[in-house]
Amino acid sequence: MRTRNILLFSGAMFASAVAGSLVGPRPALAVAREIIELQRDVTSLLQGQKEMQTQMTQDHTVQRTLIEQSSDSVNKLNTTMSGLQKSVQDVQANSGTRLDTMSTQVQGLSDNLEEIKSRIGKLNQQLVDLQNSVQNIDARLAGGTPTGTSAPTGAVAPAPNGAAAAPAGASPSADTLYSNGLRDITSGKYDLARSEFADYLKYYGDTDLASNAQFYLGEIAYSQKQYEQAVAEYDKVLSNYPKSFKLAPARLKKGMALIELGQKNPGVRELREVVKRYPGTEEERRARARLKELGIAVSATR
Repeated sequence: MRTRNILLFSGAMFASAVAGSLVGPRPALAVAREIIELQRDVTSLLQGQKEMQTQMTQDHTVQRTLIEQSSDSVNKLNTTMSGLQKSVQDVQANSGTRLDTMSTQVQGLSDNLEEIKSRIGKLNQQLVDLQNSVQNIDARLAGGTPTGTSAPTGAVAPAPNGAAAAPAGASPSADTLYSNGLRDITSGKYDLARSEFADYLKYYGDTDLASNAQFYLGEIAYSQKQYEQAVAEYDKVLSNYPKSFKLAPARLKKGMALIELGQKNPGVRELREVVKRYPGTEEERRARARLKELGIAVSATR
């Protein structure tokens, strides 16, 4: 637009000069010199316009190149960020799986310790009973009481105090079944452990460790991603063993299994119950962490 105005102005001056030469008598040489100067000015303007167009074209090319380079850089950055995000998600998923496995193993070791303590208590009681029996025999011998009376033929001696009697025809004892189940679940032999804990519940369902065996059936199903079965097994712990110390972990894992099944609202309710009922426990901490991952605020008040 500016160049056009200059050209129009130059043309007007040229026309004025010609008109002036026609109106008033001027020397021919002066008129020719003005015309030549005007032509030179017009030529300079046209050359300047051409140079400006060339510069604008070059600038446009440079800008387009910069934009393309910036676009390529942004695309590469997006690709890198997507890869990093996927890597972080994979690490989180693997960490969650390893955490669940480690939690199961830690619980198994803890229960092994409890079982050892229980066995020591039983052995101590049996030792006390044996000492009492020896003292009674000594007392009878000292008093002349006959001690040769034997039990009737076919009679079964009573089981030691506190020990579960093995069912007829079943060779594994309660301690053997439970210990084997713990050993196999901590080593990842889930199918074998399931069979052993199921047999324990079948034959020794009224013992102190029955709720533990039931809980581990849920843990086995959860580890094998059989979440519906896991929920059913955890429910049995909650309903059949109201005094079990496995109530907190059973409710926690039930909530997590429900979430894995896509039943978010029931799962969140279970996790909130863990926070409410078992403050200060490891289960409460894990429930709060899972709720936070789901973007659900939990009151800090305990």
